[in-house]
Amino acid sequence: MDTLGLQNATSPWARQGFFGPVTATLDWCEANYQFSYYIAELANSFSNLFTIALAFYGGGKIYEQGLPFRYVVGNAGVALVGIGSFAFHASLLYEAQLADELPMIYVAAMSLWLLFDTRPGFNLSSARTKYSVLAMIIFDVLFTYSYYSYRNPVYHQVVFASIVIGVAVRITYLLRWSPIANHVPASQKAAVGQVFGTGTFLFLLGFLIWNLDNIFCDTLTSWKRFVGWPAAFLLEGHSWWHVFTGAGTYMKSIGIQCNSLCIKDNPQNYTLQWKLGMPYIHRADAKAKAKKL
Repeated sequence: MDTLGLQNATSPWARQGFFGPVTATLDWCEANYQFSYYIAELANSFSNLFTIALAFYGGGKIYEQGLPFRYVVGNAGVALVGIGSFAFHASLLYEAQLADELPMIYVAAMSLWLLFDTRPGFNLSSARTKYSVLAMIIFDVLFTYSYYSYRNPVYHQVVFASIVIGVAVRITYLLRWSPIANHVPASQKAAVGQVFGTGTFLFLLGFLIWNLDNIFCDTLTSWKRFVGWPAAFLLEGHSWWHVFTGAGTYMKSIGIQCNSLCIKDNPQNYTLQWKLGMPYIHRADAKAKAKKL
């Protein structure tokens, strides 16, 4: 990640296109408007389609299996992140940057809420659940206001990383030490941990590539010129961040959802299955599936 002007604004590849000057607080290693007058960063924009497709796939599986609506909302949030990121990289406008970064916070906060809402059942009738939802909404509103006022991307990164770490700590506690999950079979906990752990690894791999892309931008730029396009698209590190974090977010979400279902309901009703290399939650109780919680 690079602060505005450090790379592209001084690059001979820097161009202005349909959306005008860059107003976002971040610009990336990919050359601006290199292939289209209407899209600032072609690879960084279209690599988000992978995340969006996974979000729709996950949402479709949730609906197909009759799982609680809260998980559909979570997948819709991930899709919004992908759409916002597409708009951000296509325009490099600050408003589009907010459409990318704010939903990241909202989805992460909801993931943490899912792991703390451990009471049986999936309605929002209990006072504790209502207060936790209210706390999440207040946090989202306060962060939105503060980030809009204090336009520092490092602030966003620190808050997002803190929530992500909180999610990892919470699910580890639930899987290993919490008496709340004592009724969940060890094999099921292991399967959830494996899926969540794989997602975390993919997320961290994407983060590593993202940073390498920033640190070695000049070197990568010379390599891109040497190999030429379309092969040079494979050297767009931030695009790989989108791909790996898209897959990682999907797998972490499956782990969170399955863990939540097993704690709040009968764990025998749910199993993790795989299709096209991606896990999904299969619901065994067909009658309850038709009812849809």
